[in-house]
Amino acid sequence: QVQLVESGGGLVQAGGSLRLSCAASGVFGNIYVLGWYRQAPGTQRELVATISISPRGLTNYADSAKGRFTISFDNAKSSVFLQMNSLKPEDTAVYYCGAGQSPFSPMYWGRGTQVTVSS
Repeated sequence: QVQLVESGGGLVQAGGSLRLSCAASGVFGNIYVLGWYRQAPGTQRELVATISISPRGLTNYADSAKGRFTISFDNAKSSVFLQMNSLKPEDTAVYYCGAGQSPFSPMYWGRGTQVTVSS
């Protein structure tokens, strides 16, 4: 069982930055990927960025995130981060941390953190 707790969301103006954090705890034996996903009202949850922990460091980004967002993993803190720059109003969503064996089907989810970008 893996527990994920997100933090770092908030309200920011367009063009601003936010850094999301996800603290992971529990048994990681069957976890190969950690990632960030988001869901805006009336839409499906979508992948934003993922990073592999076994093998370490392989990243995957949605086209909308490339060049603006950076995902990283701190093994000592068992935490995954999402640095978001040049934020746009369309980035407004609840951002979820996910963990699993592939980027596209997380087995565990955090409760989410709200990101709101004002124009």
